[in-house]
Amino acid sequence: MSLAGSFEVLPNGDAAFDIRFSAAPSAPLSETIIALAEAIETASPDTVTELVPAYQCLTVCFDPLRLTEAARLQDLLVSLTESALANRATRSGTRYLIRIPVCYEGKFAPDMQTLSAHSGLSPGEIIARHSRPQYLVHMLGFTPGFLYLGGLDTALQCPRKARPAFKVPAGSVGIGGSQTGIYPQATPGGWQLLGRTPLALFRPQTLSPFIARPLDRIQFVPISAHQFAKTDPLAAPEKTALASPGEGTP
Repeated sequence: MSLAGSFEVLPNGDAAFDIRFSAAPSAPLSETIIALAEAIETASPDTVTELVPAYQCLTVCFDPLRLTEAARLQDLLVSLTESALANRATRSGTRYLIRIPVCYEGKFAPDMQTLSAHSGLSPGEIIARHSRPQYLVHMLGFTPGFLYLGGLDTALQCPRKARPAFKVPAGSVGIGGSQTGIYPQATPGGWQLLGRTPLALFRPQTLSPFIARPLDRIQFVPISAHQFAKTDPLAAPEKTALASPGEGTP
């Protein structure tokens, strides 16, 4: 897939730039954005304070008190972005396939009937289609540890709820449009809920508080309500190193 096309580096307030890409969200674009974040961190460690990757944008935050010329940083970002696109940069480090247990039964799947009516599929077919792919982690956000996953079966795509729920239980697995993801904490939410994992996705008491990183792969493993009740929330999920950046099928 070609990523040729335009991008812009625009001010975002007085302490950040947005690098905005015109290409549609995709695995290659996410790969480039994450690699670009690494390159920026290496090239300008003293002024950049935070990097926030998204589907089509990388926000680069900096300390204005330590930056004498914002235009110079903007020029550097343009140069690094052009290089990343030209060289099809990829992120360093190991990626993982992480299998997350999910109970799709009863109270854990309050919107299963809505999904079934919308898709025309039986709950069994929905579970099979939802647990089959290896989803790409495009980014984390919304709340700490929320995984935005790409690769949802088109037959399962479903509009968000007309009225969001005030409180979605932690661990809930939902579908919103063409996306699927997991709510790490109990929060308001508008996605259709079709299951719940017993695992804690955000573990601030550990050195690695998030269960996955961008460009890892996630696969859901159906479990029963009995297995849900028996699972330790802090148990380590099954995790397999992927041999190459392209391994795994979204």
